[in-house]
Amino acid sequence: MNKTKKDKMVSGALAFITLMGIVSLFSDMTHEGARSILGEYLNLTGASAATIGFVSGIGELCGYSLRLLSGFIADKTKKYWTLVIVGYTMQVLAIPALALIPENGWIIACGLVIMERIGKAVKKPAKNTLVSFAASEIGTGKGFAYQEFLDQLGAFLGPVMLFIISMIQGTDHLFSTYRICFAVLGIPALITIALVVFSKIQYPDPEMFEKEEAKEKKEFHFRKSFVLYMAAISLFAFGFADFTLITLHAAKTHLFPEASLSLLYAAAMAVDAFAALFFGWLFDKIGLRALIYSTLCSAGFAFFVFLGSSRWMIGIGIVLWGIGMGAQESIMKAAASQIIPKHMRSTGFGIFETGFGIAWFLGSWVLGILYDINLRYLVIVSATVQFLAIVFYLLCIRRNKQERTSC
Repeated sequence: MNKTKKDKMVSGALAFITLMGIVSLFSDMTHEGARSILGEYLNLTGASAATIGFVSGIGELCGYSLRLLSGFIADKTKKYWTLVIVGYTMQVLAIPALALIPENGWIIACGLVIMERIGKAVKKPAKNTLVSFAASEIGTGKGFAYQEFLDQLGAFLGPVMLFIISMIQGTDHLFSTYRICFAVLGIPALITIALVVFSKIQYPDPEMFEKEEAKEKKEFHFRKSFVLYMAAISLFAFGFADFTLITLHAAKTHLFPEASLSLLYAAAMAVDAFAALFFGWLFDKIGLRALIYSTLCSAGFAFFVFLGSSRWMIGIGIVLWGIGMGAQESIMKAAASQIIPKHMRSTGFGIFETGFGIAWFLGSWVLGILYDINLRYLVIVSATVQFLAIVFYLLCIRRNKQERTSC
């Protein structure tokens, strides 16, 4: 490939990643903005802490485990864009529908939360596959990190927008204020749908960005390093509390004004965005060892959040949570795109994320139960399994070196 053509491919790949990042920006404004107040909103509709933990977990279970099926369908049919458009539509429209929930309507609200996660499951493997094609031109870690940065920029702006609405409306009638917040989120939801359709028109075949290689004709199989990595990310997910539980706890401490609860999630997403950029760059330099450093940073988040007795301690915990989530979101996708052959990429993403989601479901449920029993138990379980994840990362790196040497 001559230099001019190569430069065009790189610039085209970067433009595509940027466009998909902007789609994610508006999508995350919608559903991550909602998540910043979701824990307290579900509580106001009559859901208990254990129920919120269970619904958060089952939502993540659906959001991750169904990716195995949608990834398989994407690889078999190659209808990547169809799955992306349908999934985004389901995901973002479930959020403004929460504005229609009556008081004591927690069952309906929980159903919409799960619907939003199912929409994410439908589109995620196909979307990650499209991005991976373009990311191969500029560096997988860097490509996914850039996309994640824009994604989390939206996750920052959404909660900030809801904070402003809460300040204007006041919190005397908090349930009504939150309903208005969900209704306003319908605006970025519609923009998301319009942009993803535009992206499909502009780039109907992103697969062109990644050239075929002989090694990709080999069938993918479960090497020991793959299994060890799956174990590591599953342990990480188990110990990583869903932010709805953190929001609920922050509300119960009364250390933060109710109107500012959405800003806590905004802060976490801002940290997530910059952590994704840094650890994506680090992944291109040192590989999976980057996850060891990020997990060492995040393992103590539960101690600060759930045992902290002041705003600044809970704030430190939220920063550590954001670091862990940002690194995991960008590196997991980059690692998958390097391990899985091109023709099985969506299935591979589905396998990775299914294991992650099952662990997230079980962890969210268990941590929600422990929250109602004893906060110290919650902290011990969270920290222990994350440190165990580091052990498996080390074993994975060691095994991967052995497998490469034997090839």
